[in-house]
Amino acid sequence: MAGSAPAAATATTSSPAGTNTSYLAPLSVLTTLFFMWGFLTCLNDIIIPHLKGVFELNYAQAMMIQFAFFTAYFVVSLPSGVVVKKIGYKGGIIIGLLVAAGGCLLFYPAAGARSYAMFLGALFVLASGITLLQVAANPFVAVLGKPETASSRLTLTQAFNSLGTTVAPFFGSILILGTAVKSKAEIAALSPAAAEAYRVAEAASVQKPYLGLTAALVLLAVAIAAFKLPRIEGSDDVTAAGADSTHKSAWSYRHLVLGAVAIFVYVGGEVAIGSFLVNYFKEPNIGGLAEVAAANLVPLYWGGAMVGRFIGTLTLRKWKPGNVLAIHAVGCVALIALSMAASGSVALYSILAVGLFNSIMFPTIFTLAIDGLGRHTGQGSGILCMAIVGGALIPVLQGVVADAIGIHHCFIVALLCYVYIAWYGAKGSAPVAQSQSA
Repeated sequence: MAGSAPAAATATTSSPAGTNTSYLAPLSVLTTLFFMWGFLTCLNDIIIPHLKGVFELNYAQAMMIQFAFFTAYFVVSLPSGVVVKKIGYKGGIIIGLLVAAGGCLLFYPAAGARSYAMFLGALFVLASGITLLQVAANPFVAVLGKPETASSRLTLTQAFNSLGTTVAPFFGSILILGTAVKSKAEIAALSPAAAEAYRVAEAASVQKPYLGLTAALVLLAVAIAAFKLPRIEGSDDVTAAGADSTHKSAWSYRHLVLGAVAIFVYVGGEVAIGSFLVNYFKEPNIGGLAEVAAANLVPLYWGGAMVGRFIGTLTLRKWKPGNVLAIHAVGCVALIALSMAASGSVALYSILAVGLFNSIMFPTIFTLAIDGLGRHTGQGSGILCMAIVGGALIPVLQGVVADAIGIHHCFIVALLCYVYIAWYGAKGSAPVAQSQSA
């Protein structure tokens, strides 16, 4: 997921040299954060079909869940940076956990009131906390150890982020989708006592899991507050050897701007596919599965990304990252096209296999886009993080297309996203030397 992006700014620890072995404990603590925000983000894939049924939404309306969630990245990223600068990385992590806990807690009144608007507000608050967590936690992972092993540490934390996205659908399918959603007509046909009992059970299917998550986030905040994390200091400007000093802004780097577009469409395409999987697998010509059974297949999509990240640590060392990115994107295009052209198990498993090819995309695009930015690396990283808002907009667009032409072929939206990523990896990611200032 996007949340596992490396921080671009350099930092130093206040710990004495030669004590890297002591970093195992803080790294373990920080890894739990990557797991938690991966878990919470992917749980949206279960909330979407549940709320779609509860509020009888069309696909475009249901995708407002992702819109509310990922808009927080665009709105909160820069303020989060200010917060971290003022209170430090550890303080930022604690505040982020508590804000996320507050978002989870808001699910209780939202479910009790059966208010879709309240659910969307709760999701925005939850995502705001996760955004602050990302801004604060990534620099710790980057500096806790030898600089030459930073990429392997980031890959490891990304794997645990993927572990969170993999187990979340199992959790949600059991606790949230276990209560079958009834239509308004079915509820009207029940006796008053039975209808009220159903509403209580349906609300509780959301309330109890998110109350549990609220408690877990608060306990994690308390544990981190009590844990002694190394103090780190970041630099505002990063100077790379040989960087073009004539550029006045990161916006003047063509490969950075094109990379921001690639981040936008990648996060949007990945989230759009994951958001539609349960409803897609319920289609008679695809799987004809019940919601719970369909949700149990979603971990294969996110689990594929986890496996692919371990494989990617090898392939990215042997071949140029741009070429690897292009090959992965072409694989996504082929699999999505196959799913749209086929039916039954072929359509089902081909769309799940896209997750395997998604694995290396975000960190690879991120690295290619900031290559050679020198002192503008910090600004470039901020631009890329704000581009995560693609996860808010593209799923809604795919929802509009699904309402117009059906869910089977709405994945054309995601397919076009990966076409662009393939071009960026092959051509657009190459830095273009520019002598003029911008």
